[in-house]
Amino acid sequence: MFNKILIANRGEIALRIICACREMGIKTVAVYSQADEHSLHVRFADEDVCIGPARSADSYLSVPAIISAAEITGADAIHPGYGFLSESAYLAEVCEACHIKFIGPDPNVIRLLGDKARARRAMKKAGVPILPGSDGPVHGEEEAIKVAKDLGYPLIIKAVAGGGGRGMRIVRNAEELPKNVKTAMREAEAAFGLGDVYLERYVEAPRHIEIQVMGDHHGNVVHLGERECSVPRRHQKRIEEAPSAALTDKQRKKLGATVVEAARAVQYSNAGTFEFLLDATGSFYFLEVNTRLQVEHPVTEFVTGIDIVKEQIRVAAGQRLSVRQSDIEFRGHALECRVNAEDPVTFTPSPGLITAYSVPGGPGVRVDSFVHSDCTVSPYYDSLIAKVITYGRDRNEAIARMKRTLEMTVIEGIKTSIPLHLKILNDPDFVAARINTSFMERFMPDKTAGKGKLAESA
Repeated sequence: MFNKILIANRGEIALRIICACREMGIKTVAVYSQADEHSLHVRFADEDVCIGPARSADSYLSVPAIISAAEITGADAIHPGYGFLSESAYLAEVCEACHIKFIGPDPNVIRLLGDKARARRAMKKAGVPILPGSDGPVHGEEEAIKVAKDLGYPLIIKAVAGGGGRGMRIVRNAEELPKNVKTAMREAEAAFGLGDVYLERYVEAPRHIEIQVMGDHHGNVVHLGERECSVPRRHQKRIEEAPSAALTDKQRKKLGATVVEAARAVQYSNAGTFEFLLDATGSFYFLEVNTRLQVEHPVTEFVTGIDIVKEQIRVAAGQRLSVRQSDIEFRGHALECRVNAEDPVTFTPSPGLITAYSVPGGPGVRVDSFVHSDCTVSPYYDSLIAKVITYGRDRNEAIARMKRTLEMTVIEGIKTSIPLHLKILNDPDFVAARINTSFMERFMPDKTAGKGKLAESA
């Protein structure tokens, strides 16, 4: 087992990893930018190293700075969390060269699945259902036009690298295609340093279903069930839950078994998430693989009782998975609301000083957060300040616990997304699980009404 783990991240996920390490008796090293000098992950780690100024490119995204911090402190492993360098094959390779264990998949697997066009081909070969699309990147407008004729419309342009909606465009007719290909390629180049894009048939208003997997270096792979992530805004998830109310037991078993076989086919190890679209007919289509820990992993931990971060650490240390598929039981229902420092109507960021902070506990409540009273929310990073996760015997109880928790939460000094979450939780369609990836459109600002008014529920 490792003696010391460096956490190449910040905020709530850095604290989450510190908690797991403390329970396992493993020392931790926090890295931080100058803007995060007083953050809780710095306070609670056993050691800390400043790795640069506030700008991510000069700190949390700097591989030389992170490796230097690991070598200076004698860390024998690096946990990347999510975001930043968590899906960097380059960091994983440098760790390997420096004899530091990267807590994640092997570099070749990260590189394969991080290229969405190559990942599509690998999944197709493994028997996973995929949407019709281009065989690989399209090189310019002319090739895109030819491919689109065979695919038909509507279709979606996607960046080969990255995610978060950047380099992504929905195209509904041939006239829209050329300019959107150009725009998507420009966006992809700016965001990921690679302008390659591919085309895929677009599914109208699907549900977004993902499967959590865990694999080890001994050929063992299990799935930990599905999560429903059908409440996004601009491709960023807002509320996640497990299990999905849309799946039957038969669908769940079939999809889980398919994903396990696909993970084995690419020799997947550590934690990963296989994402799918579910259309109105009940058909699944492969979307992508996230080769890292997910933001929403706590809902899976609630319904399975498995600590995914501890499992990641054990697997990276060469141990076998602590559970077999037959050991895993799914019980109850869990929800996660991402509380962001932002205006709940306009969605503009709301950084600043938190003057009061209190989130109630109680049965079935978990809060993963890095903020506290007199804490300053930085404008330099993602606006996520807390994840509120609730668990119940069924979906209704999980929703009821989430509502009372958010209603009793006190966060003053900044604006947060809590009023929006409460609006969603009280929506009749959400309560009845009638959701899809277009669900959030009803909560967008109504430009035809008074400024700042939310559109009424359909």
